[in-house]
Amino acid sequence: MEKKTFYWGASTSAFQVEGGYGEGGKGLATTDVRKVPAGVTDSKVASDQYHHLEEDILLMKELGISLYRFSFNWTRIMGEGYEENPAGIDFYNRLIDLCLENGITPFPTLYHFEMPQKYVEDFGGWQSRKCVELFVKYAEICFRHFGDRVKAWGTINEQLIASAATDLNGNHEANQDEKMKNMYQMSYHMSLAEKKTFAIFREIVKDGKIGPICSMQVIYPETPSPNDILAARNAQDFLQNCFLDMSVFGRYPIGYSNYLKTKGWYPETKAEDAEVLTNNRPDFIGINYYCSTCVRTLAEGEDNSQLPPFYRNELFILGNNPYLKKTEWMEFGIDPEGLYVGMRDIYERYQLPMIVTENGLAFSDILEGEKVSDHYRIEYLEQHINQCERLVEEGYPVMGYCPWSLLDLVSSHQGFKKRYGLIYVDRTDDDVKECRRIPKESYFWYKDRIQSNK
Repeated sequence: MEKKTFYWGASTSAFQVEGGYGEGGKGLATTDVRKVPAGVTDSKVASDQYHHLEEDILLMKELGISLYRFSFNWTRIMGEGYEENPAGIDFYNRLIDLCLENGITPFPTLYHFEMPQKYVEDFGGWQSRKCVELFVKYAEICFRHFGDRVKAWGTINEQLIASAATDLNGNHEANQDEKMKNMYQMSYHMSLAEKKTFAIFREIVKDGKIGPICSMQVIYPETPSPNDILAARNAQDFLQNCFLDMSVFGRYPIGYSNYLKTKGWYPETKAEDAEVLTNNRPDFIGINYYCSTCVRTLAEGEDNSQLPPFYRNELFILGNNPYLKKTEWMEFGIDPEGLYVGMRDIYERYQLPMIVTENGLAFSDILEGEKVSDHYRIEYLEQHINQCERLVEEGYPVMGYCPWSLLDLVSSHQGFKKRYGLIYVDRTDDDVKECRRIPKESYFWYKDRIQSNK
């Protein structure tokens, strides 16, 4: 990425946009075999970008974006996971070349939730150090094939979710205590793989930049009670700092480490890991942000077993923030200023440039005639872009902004009922139709917003 350039972009992820299931040598991924709720589509067709690639990139050009943040499908690059897949590499060469021909900087993420199912079956996936070496092999293949043209790279998207979502990583241990131990072990292996990837990246893409894509956590205490404030600090360590401290410094927060050791969940390590972890650092941090979170201290005897696994501890539990507007799909509430608060804190802690890689509003958009009037999305994006501009004006190094998402994608658990796109994809969960692309009102607004800032 060039210095002093602000990138106006848009984001997608491979398993949510591509489709092309079983085509072009693509292997079976965890996202292909996971169970989705009844009445919700899977990712086998998704938005069918595999067959709409040229059209999508022309829509990007018309939109005026200067950066496309996407991800590689690990199983399109490596089939079942052990050898290169030339057809998959050709597909991404075509994507990259089309971007460059149309003045768009390609910005891929290596790992966005999808991984070879064969790894889960053969050795438990990220539970094993074998997965570390295979990820590094995969990354090296990508660097060697694409690094001559691609200079901006993301490593792992939202390690918080990647390590906790069992349907995406294959952690199906029945014993809940062992399952939690597995989660933290998998996360450690992801961090180790990322660090080794940084090292090999420096050798191959000498003029490139690389960094993690974090799920930024802006945590508020529910009350000014000292216990709730401590709960918020603990939540920040468990939901964000443990990942970014490892990415940048090669270590965990002390409180986090102590808690895992007390529970018997601290990951197994090797002495030689320490040098790898401390000597390899990222160039920037990708910021995914949708909303802030409110927590409080856990009441005695309170049941937290139904919450996501990263909330299953005695240190904090979800609270309620009455000051934020909540919507059907944004149940934590809309908090534009949280973007400013969180990015300011991240810069002060890590002193690295940042780029907003995901930020968007989910809504059950309705196509009326050939139009989608999504004024609510425009309002959301405008408010968050204003916070980015505030950060830049104050001197924080923000490299760019990418709304989630370029076009409607298959949501992880809500299919096509939950839409984020600037472009409407004309399909439903039970009827693929032709996946026609119809720019929404927000598409034209964003186009004008980009033009006004040139």
